[in-house]
Amino acid sequence: METLIKAGGLYNIILVIFHLLFWRIFNWQQDLRSVSSLNRSIMPVVNLSLTFVFIIFAYISLVHSAELLSTPLGNSLLILIALFWLARSLLQVIFFKLDHWLSFAFLCYFLAGAALYGLPATYNTWAQ
Repeated sequence: METLIKAGGLYNIILVIFHLLFWRIFNWQQDLRSVSSLNRSIMPVVNLSLTFVFIIFAYISLVHSAELLSTPLGNSLLILIALFWLARSLLQVIFFKLDHWLSFAFLCYFLAGAALYGLPATYNTWAQ
């Protein structure tokens, strides 16, 4: 189970890199000019805040995987991270629909995140 959690750490590092590339991928310098000043500020702030959350998830997964499996607090964190990815999966369907193969690919990616953390949490709960 520790291997799944460490894989979750790498999973989150991939998302850190992806989110740091948002400016370039989505041409934010140009596209955000067409929205209000407030929204132009909110987008990068929310993106960088979320990127920091992924750094936190990666750090605790890679450095504290044993504690995540062996303590009640760790198990709670595993459940909460799994729920985060499950909620993100639901939001993918609601906001992006599944009209494009890429949207479906992201849905699968987010469900994989839920599994990487949910399986160890579930195993941990049932093993006790």
